[in-house]
Amino acid sequence: MPQNQKERAIFAFITVLITVHAYVFYSLYVVNGATFMGLTGKSTVIGAIRSLGGVYIFGQYLPIWFVIIIEFCFAYICEMFVGQPLSFKMACKRLDIKKTDASTFETAIITSTVTIMVPLMSFIAAWLYYPYYMGFNLFTLFANWLKLICFNFPFAYFTQLFLIQPIVRQTFKTLFKKNNA
Repeated sequence: MPQNQKERAIFAFITVLITVHAYVFYSLYVVNGATFMGLTGKSTVIGAIRSLGGVYIFGQYLPIWFVIIIEFCFAYICEMFVGQPLSFKMACKRLDIKKTDASTFETAIITSTVTIMVPLMSFIAAWLYYPYYMGFNLFTLFANWLKLICFNFPFAYFTQLFLIQPIVRQTFKTLFKKNNA
């Protein structure tokens, strides 16, 4: 799909833009929503987050839009410098790009990207969302990291394979149709 560094940067930008919003929703509403509502007594997740003063990150409560910006920056950097290059190399190591059907090769890249990015971003999230008010413990950080991997991997795999990447690829084809015709 992407032919050069500029196109790879745009492809990563679109992917991360959609993915970060999906993960923030998933994390706040699906994984932690009931906890937030239980803590505050509010009947909606957004009401609970507002009541808390935002999302707990960096040892303080910050607005959701700030969380999205922080996660976007980390995810974009990781995708550009780790996820994209390594996932392509991993796919090429297992499959011959010239002999493999394009959809099979794209699936291999998506799977490789998820395999790389979920542990990496979960580790970053374990640091960002660590309960610093309890003091710091390396074992707690490690346990939180493993918990996040377990929550995030199935969500990442299925959303990337069946929702996000098809949208990104179609958007990319539309933007660069003269280059890919």
